[in-house]
Amino acid sequence: MTPALAVRDLHFAYPDRRPALRGVTFSLAEGENVGLIGPNGAGKSTLLLHLNGVLPERPAGSPVVVFGRSDLPSVRRDVGLLFQDPDDQLFCPTVWEDVLFGPRQLGLGDETARQALAQVGLLNFEDRSPHHLSRGEKRRVCLAGVLACQPRLLALDEPTSDLDPRGRRELKAVLRGIPATKLIATHDLEMVVELCPRTILLDQGEIVADGPTLDLLDDEPLMLAHGLERPHLLDHLKGRPHGRNTTETQRHGEPDGRAG
Repeated sequence: MTPALAVRDLHFAYPDRRPALRGVTFSLAEGENVGLIGPNGAGKSTLLLHLNGVLPERPAGSPVVVFGRSDLPSVRRDVGLLFQDPDDQLFCPTVWEDVLFGPRQLGLGDETARQALAQVGLLNFEDRSPHHLSRGEKRRVCLAGVLACQPRLLALDEPTSDLDPRGRRELKAVLRGIPATKLIATHDLEMVVELCPRTILLDQGEIVADGPTLDLLDDEPLMLAHGLERPHLLDHLKGRPHGRNTTETQRHGEPDGRAG
């Protein structure tokens, strides 16, 4: 089967020649929910920006293939990108105009915007100003705008950052109900445990581990070597059944203690 996403030997450096991605290679099957973790500066956001062609330069050789296609119009149509800061994504006077903007550019009907608002629990927010909403509500408006474009793959950058416990619960409930393939870059390791059977660990632009979430996050030496901590939620899950990926955790080189 054609993977939902195939990234092959992706390298990228910013104008100051600082390497951000070093030969990143992985793939996602359609319908997978995969966590992307790593310390600050690991390259997680840079990787997500490549999936939607946001960065001004795209490396040669089509290193990013989405559902078998690598041309930018197709990739941008199939990949919905949720930015880390909702204020970077909201620019219209009302919630309705913000959510409707994307579908109208794609020639989709207004009903897709209504369905997306219902999906995130904000159906009665159409006339409200996005900039007067809570952080969690803003994040859900942004997600509605992405969903209204009917992407097949969601790339989510720190979707629960700066949210209070209620906001995190509400957003996680919404994400659970979305059938699209998801790659979730986050420091919220408890969310990764709850939503993502598989996890990829990125550090200094390289994939250092890829495998079942419970095994990877339970490897305390690996986590500490890459600036992370084993989530306490694992203690409550020991001995309980959990969806597991069929592949074993793969380490891409030994951890060297660098936090990135």
